[in-house]
Amino acid sequence: MELIRLSDIDGSMLDLVGGKGAGLGEMIKAGERVPDGFCLTVESYRSGDVPENELVEAYKRLGGGRVAVRSSATAEDLPEASFAGQQDTYLNIEGRSELIDAVRRCWDSLFTERAVAYRAAAGVGEAVMAVVVQRMIDPVAAGVLFTANPITGCRAEMVVDAAPGLGTAIVEGTVVPDHYVLDRRMPAVPNPDGCLSAEQLDQLRAAGLRLQKHFGSPQDIEWAIDAEGSLWLLQSRPITTLFPLPPDTGDTRLYLELGHLQGMLRPCTPMGVSLFKTGGSLWFKAAGAKVDRRDPLPRLEHIGGRIYFDVTDFLRSKTMRKHIGTSLEIYGPRVQGAVLRMLDDPRFASRPGLPFHVGTALKGTLRTVPAGIAGVVSSLSNPALARARAYRGVAEIKRMIVPPGGSATAAERLRWVIEDSHTGVMSMDMHGILWPLVTGMIAGTVPAALLKGVATGEELDTVLGGMPYNVTTEMDLKLWDLAVKAREHRDLFLGTPPEDLAAKYFAGELPDIGMTGFLATYGMRAAAEIDVGVPHWDEDPAPLFATIANYLRIEDPAQAPDLRFKAAAVKAERMIETLSRRARRRHPVRGRLAVFFMRRSRQLTGLREIAKFAWLPAIQACRRQLLLAGADLADRGRLEHADDIMFLTLDEARAAAHDEADQRELAAMRRAEYERELRRRTVPGALLSDGTDVEALAPARPAQDGVLAGMSGASGQATGRARVIRDPVGARIEPGEILVAPTTDPGWTPLFMTAAGLVTETGSPVAHGPTVAREYGIPAVICVRDATNEIKTGQLITVDGTAGTVRVEPE
Repeated sequence: MELIRLSDIDGSMLDLVGGKGAGLGEMIKAGERVPDGFCLTVESYRSGDVPENELVEAYKRLGGGRVAVRSSATAEDLPEASFAGQQDTYLNIEGRSELIDAVRRCWDSLFTERAVAYRAAAGVGEAVMAVVVQRMIDPVAAGVLFTANPITGCRAEMVVDAAPGLGTAIVEGTVVPDHYVLDRRMPAVPNPDGCLSAEQLDQLRAAGLRLQKHFGSPQDIEWAIDAEGSLWLLQSRPITTLFPLPPDTGDTRLYLELGHLQGMLRPCTPMGVSLFKTGGSLWFKAAGAKVDRRDPLPRLEHIGGRIYFDVTDFLRSKTMRKHIGTSLEIYGPRVQGAVLRMLDDPRFASRPGLPFHVGTALKGTLRTVPAGIAGVVSSLSNPALARARAYRGVAEIKRMIVPPGGSATAAERLRWVIEDSHTGVMSMDMHGILWPLVTGMIAGTVPAALLKGVATGEELDTVLGGMPYNVTTEMDLKLWDLAVKAREHRDLFLGTPPEDLAAKYFAGELPDIGMTGFLATYGMRAAAEIDVGVPHWDEDPAPLFATIANYLRIEDPAQAPDLRFKAAAVKAERMIETLSRRARRRHPVRGRLAVFFMRRSRQLTGLREIAKFAWLPAIQACRRQLLLAGADLADRGRLEHADDIMFLTLDEARAAAHDEADQRELAAMRRAEYERELRRRTVPGALLSDGTDVEALAPARPAQDGVLAGMSGASGQATGRARVIRDPVGARIEPGEILVAPTTDPGWTPLFMTAAGLVTETGSPVAHGPTVAREYGIPAVICVRDATNEIKTGQLITVDGTAGTVRVEPE
């Protein structure tokens, strides 16, 4: 079938008529007013020949005259990718020759540079082209209707852009349209000088509601109004950029995204979230809290693959809301400001009471405070003993991880993951780790208060440089040792792609540079390492080989990471001496106290990474058991592939293990959603239950030419070429370049050792990235909105970590 009327098309025919054709057919089926037309199907495209006579005959049956000839690719107007404007449309086509030529040009537009690049970015493979031919409408006004606000994400608002005449000028961006924001609950208010009346706006709103209901998701709709006042609908496709909605609770809620505090903006697998909640609940049980097994941590929500915390009850609490601004400083100024603006929203009006049970809080306090005081005092008294105690705790936790043997069933493996895997790491004091860690964090922050007016922030950051006893820093320096051993095989490691080096390693075909020993200690680490659903370095060491190649490109001996780290440590000790003399002169008692805490900080603050390090072996062991259980379920036809288990929750996997459910369809759907979310570049830090990105409501900052504002992460200045990296896997950064990234976690930190500076879009001053940057002595600016889009690889930029700004230098 090469030609088919639009009225004979439905959504099931996408592979034959393309996305636009399928959408138009569905709109006609739904009873909407759509210009009459037909579709030249993909069969003609595949044969490479335009059926000229049949095409012209169909055109004549349509009445001849002027028509619109519109591309309709099979990878167009999809839920995950709109392809808006990527293929071509031709208006006011008339006559045989123009029609045939327009069809051929539509076919050709499938392979324009922009269309090919868009498909690659969207992860879309092969596409073929159908062509829609419709009668032209002569509009007095036309435009675009979004049934959800595409800027803020709010599902309670519709947005209309309109202009006199054809709507193509709006789509192309060549006119300033009339702009209307329609509240679904309020009457439409027209612009006094606009081209639409209140009645027409109400018509559009009603049409939008119908189409959203019909297609089951918010829609991007092209429309036109003719001289008789009739509304014609020209296209409807999903709005693909909206962040997924939180669960519907019947109440307005506010959620804060937790991942960027750990340097993780990529989605977390359903199994990763399930294990996180199940494992974390054990600590609350140990603290005396009641935990519901069905939903162990109910304030944590899995939205768009990210972990969000529901802060609504804290915001509404008359007692808690006055402190919320201070508690949100770790989120950075954008999220903090967004939440504080919500205090004036009547939906979050204050109420009496607390957002937790006083008895539970009191019980937890009585269990932790006495031990905490004793632990902090003893750690300050003898930091070396405290460190030894923490290291013994790491070893003890690892010793307690005893997974089932080789003959265990899937059900037995899942029982161990749920009930036993985290019992060691989630004890109250984590076997001696917690209080030395807390003491180190206190010791690292107290000097700033004691030396207020005496030391600058940059000087205090210098004290934190070259910090010893940090397991992540030690890991990065040991990776540098591997690079030193790889020098005699430099051509091999520089000239072979990282994934090929990983394959050679597993095949035993690489020279021994110590990778086996490194993976024995650090194989449980990776980017997004707290997600049990992602491969860690023991499964995929390709990122390590990419980093080794980066290190081998260092030509200046002074830029060797170990020397840079030692230099930062020497600079820190000198700064302590300088501040000691200055502080004691001005404030003898306070100065001595500040020096004491700075010295203790050098002994203990590096332990800040050790709790997560102690947790990772449990995650690694769980991953191995889950994959074995997944393989068993795949053999039994409950899953398609072993790693599909990562797209189930623990309860769903257990149901499959007990022969209660075939989870293949569910896992496939969740995997597709996860892969779609992997391509999302921005994630709301603060999200309302109606889908509103609260940061998007903030007034725009005053523009400064060439200057991007953020927040200080690590002080100092550096100028260098930008290297924009969105994923550390296989990433390359030349020595002296400035790393520009969405966020960073320990899996990124090996890149820091050759970088001159760091810029991230999200983050917190206490997150991994800025902390490690301070320890390496490189400046960092965090919370720079859209940094990976505003800055291009190769641009010369200056990072001012003290001022919290990034300046693009003129060249």
